[in-house]
Amino acid sequence: MAGVVEQRSIDVVPDDERHGSAVSQFTLWLGANLQITAVITGALAVVFGANAFWSLIGLLLGNLLGGAVMALHSAQGPRLGLPQMITSRAQFGVRGAVVPLALVIVMYIGFFASGSVLAGQAVGELTHLGETPGIVLFAAVTAVAAAVGYRLIHTLGKIAGLVCALAFVYLGIRLVQRADLGALLHDHRFGLPVFLLAVSLSASWQLAFGPYVADYSRYLPRHTSTRATFWWTLSGSVIGSQWSMTFGALAAAAAPAAFVGHEVGYIVGLGGAGLIASFLYFVIALGKLTINILNTYGGFMSLVTSVSGFRGQRTLSPRGRAAYIAGIMVAGTAVALLGKDSFLTSFKDFLLFLLTFFTPWSAINLVDYYLISKERYDIPALSDPGGRYGAWNARALAVYAVGVLAQLPFLATHFYTGPLVEPLGGADVSWLIGLAVPAVLYWLAARRDTARIPEPAAHDDEAAPAGLGG
Repeated sequence: MAGVVEQRSIDVVPDDERHGSAVSQFTLWLGANLQITAVITGALAVVFGANAFWSLIGLLLGNLLGGAVMALHSAQGPRLGLPQMITSRAQFGVRGAVVPLALVIVMYIGFFASGSVLAGQAVGELTHLGETPGIVLFAAVTAVAAAVGYRLIHTLGKIAGLVCALAFVYLGIRLVQRADLGALLHDHRFGLPVFLLAVSLSASWQLAFGPYVADYSRYLPRHTSTRATFWWTLSGSVIGSQWSMTFGALAAAAAPAAFVGHEVGYIVGLGGAGLIASFLYFVIALGKLTINILNTYGGFMSLVTSVSGFRGQRTLSPRGRAAYIAGIMVAGTAVALLGKDSFLTSFKDFLLFLLTFFTPWSAINLVDYYLISKERYDIPALSDPGGRYGAWNARALAVYAVGVLAQLPFLATHFYTGPLVEPLGGADVSWLIGLAVPAVLYWLAARRDTARIPEPAAHDDEAAPAGLGG
C-alpha cells in the first residue's frame, strides 16, 4: 500500500523517485477536460448571446491562448520537482506567497463545489438516492482518491480519457442526428462583446489550471524536455476542452430550453434509456471525479504551502494529509449544497471573477521563471524566510495588486461591471490587461535583482531540457 499512497506533499521530488514520460500529461489533461463542466462552459457562450459559429471560434481561441499559459506552468514541474504554488515564494516571498495562495484555495473549493453539483445529480440518478445524497457521496469518494495521490490521479486520467472520449463521440453523433448542424452554423453575424465573452470563458477555464498544473508533472524525470511537457500538456487540455465546449455550444444552440438548467438530464436523454442512460450517468460522474480530484489535491497542496510558510514545515504525516483533504471536502460540499439551485449564472461569474486574480499571478510567475531567473531557483531558500527570497516581497505584491486593479475598469460580471466595458460595446477584455500589465511591470521591477538568482547547478548543463522551439 505504501507504494500506492503518495508519501510526498510540498517537498521536492528526488531524482531517484522520478518516473514516466511527458505523454502522461496528454492523457491526464484530456481526461480532465472531457467532462460536463467544460460542456456547460461552452454552452454559456451561446446562452449569453453568441451564435454557434462564432462561439466555436471564440472558444478555440481562448483555449489556445489560456492553454499556452497553462502549459508553460506545466513545463516547470520536471525541472524543479515541486508543486506549482510553492514556486510563487520565489516571486512573492516565503510568506508573501500566501496572498495569491488564499485566492487559489477559494478557486479549488469553488470548482469542487460546481463539479459536485453536476456529478451529484448523476450519482443521485445512478444510485436512486437523490441529488443531495449524490453530492455528499461523490465528495467523499473524491476525498479518498485525492488522499491516495499522484499515481491514482494519473491512472484515473487515462481511464477517463478513453471512456469519456468514446462517450462524447457517441453523444456527438446523437446530437448531429437530432439537430441540423448546417442550420446551427449558418448564422455568421459577428458581435465583438459576445465573441470576447466566449474567448474569456475558455481562456479562464485554461488559466484556472495554472496554479496546480505542475503538481502533475513534477514526478517526471528532470531531463524531460520543456518542449515535450509543454506540447503534450497543451494538446491534451485544448483537445479535451474544445471537444467538450463544442458539444455544449451546439447543444445549447440546438435545444436551449431543454438543455439550459437541465444539462445532466439532457445529455443522458440524448444518449438513450436503460443501460445506455446508466452508462452516461457513470461517464458524467467519472469525468467529474477526475477533475474534482485535481481540485481537491490542489487545494490540499495550497493549504500545506500556506501553513508551512509560517511554520517551516516541509513534510506531512498521513494523518495531517487526511485532515487537510477532509477540510477541502467539507468546505466544497457545503458550497455545493448551498448553491446548487442557482448554478449556471453563478458559475459564469465565478469563472470571470477568478480570471481577474489568476492572470496577474500567471504573468508574474512566468516572467520570473523564464525571463529573469532563467529556470533556476534556490530550492532550499523556498522554505527559508531568512533566505534569498525573504519572507515578503513587497515589490512583487505591489505589482500583483496593480495587475488586479488594472483589470477592474474592463471587467464585466453579474455583480460588477467596470466603466470601460460600455465604451467597448460590452466586451470584457480584463484578462488581456491582467496578463500584459503585470508582466511588463514585474520585468521592469525585477530584471536587475540578480541577488535572487542562484548560480547554475552542476546538472543544469548536463540535463537542461530543450527549449520550446528547439
